[in-house]
Amino acid sequence: MAVTRAQVEGVLGAVAAPGGGTLASRDLVRALAVAEGTVRFVLEADTPELSRALEPARADAEARLRALPGVDSVQILVTTHAPPQKDGVKIGRHADAGPSRPAGVDHIIAVGSGKGGVGKSTVSANLAVALARQGRRVGLLDADIYGPSIPRMMGVNRRPSSPDGKTILPLHAHGVTVMSIGFMLPEDEAVIWRGPMLMGALQQLMTQVAWGDLDVMIVDMPPGTGDIQLSLCQKTDLTGAIVVSTPQDVALLDARKALAAFRTLKTPVLGLVENMSSYICPSCGHESHLFGEGGVRREAEAAGLPFLGALPLSLEVRVAGDTGTPIAAGDGPMAEAYGTIAARLVANGFA
Repeated sequence: MAVTRAQVEGVLGAVAAPGGGTLASRDLVRALAVAEGTVRFVLEADTPELSRALEPARADAEARLRALPGVDSVQILVTTHAPPQKDGVKIGRHADAGPSRPAGVDHIIAVGSGKGGVGKSTVSANLAVALARQGRRVGLLDADIYGPSIPRMMGVNRRPSSPDGKTILPLHAHGVTVMSIGFMLPEDEAVIWRGPMLMGALQQLMTQVAWGDLDVMIVDMPPGTGDIQLSLCQKTDLTGAIVVSTPQDVALLDARKALAAFRTLKTPVLGLVENMSSYICPSCGHESHLFGEGGVRREAEAAGLPFLGALPLSLEVRVAGDTGTPIAAGDGPMAEAYGTIAARLVANGFA
């Protein structure tokens, strides 16, 4: 018999919260999801002190929920949502000692874009595979919490295991070590989280995963310049960022915003990639520039940044991504194009 949301809410209404009341009556529960025997939610505290004090309540809630018939897994994340300060402290400033990276990871490259739909995830997955084929030890982190597509593109749909309930064992595909929030959610389930919950999830994916020894980690970032980008650039010791754009003018407008954001956050930009640069008709061989021609190359030159390469619009790339075998894992012109970009990163000491 499947567990219901009402049963879970009933349990949370009986778990005592520190300082009085229950987890439910104190409105501490966020993003509650009940599906396929798995219960997931976030306990959001107002202060770090309350966050620490919530640990006994978290353990109590987990034990009670696991005892419910139909519950196979319970996942509870505790985050802190700090209230506005009145003592002159700048709101939103990170109090951490400084940026860091997971032990054993030599380089971290963020792949970003100013807007969605330019093929950023496709570039991330194929670049990771291309680097692995050149003998590098590669990790691929899907940081697009709202729209994780790396599981489908890499052909992995298993749930990661955790031997101790704290450390997450990543999955492997095409010679790449892979981690995504998408492994832990049904493919059609939306993530409806606020900033602090996003930051907590990203921190777990970065620091609680047993990445092992890697030459380079590729991070597929969400589009835009929001919470994930800010947190990643400020909390992670990034080697640098790659910006992906199509040559279309409207895409370049947003790509410039991404470049400006990385400059503001003092993150080096390793170069720009032009995706969907042209389309070659498979029947007649005619080359068309559907989104304009050479716009990203000119943008790189104007900004004094390396132009890493142009990737044509290809039906084979789309099919390969949908079937879980990145085009870079095979042979042919597109695999060679990704191999060339990977070789440039290796030659420059970035991977």
